[in-house]
Amino acid sequence: MPAPQGFDYASRPDGTVRITHHGKPATVLRGARAAEFLAEVDDDPQEVMARWTGNYKRGNERTGKNHPRNRR
Repeated sequence: MPAPQGFDYASRPDGTVRITHHGKPATVLRGARAAEFLAEVDDDPQEVMARWTGNYKRGNERTGKNHPRNRR
């Protein structure tokens, strides 16, 4: 599975964190969630941002694509 890419974040003076994906807003974190994210983001930034936004591969895309209901 390829590593996530295209994520970026900006921490604002009021304590909020805005996460974008390819320049489009993905989520805004405030308060304790923002602080927790900032403490964790140094490990692997792209992977952490993908997990926090819910935008990451789950491993079932190929099987779901081949299901009869999803065939076109």
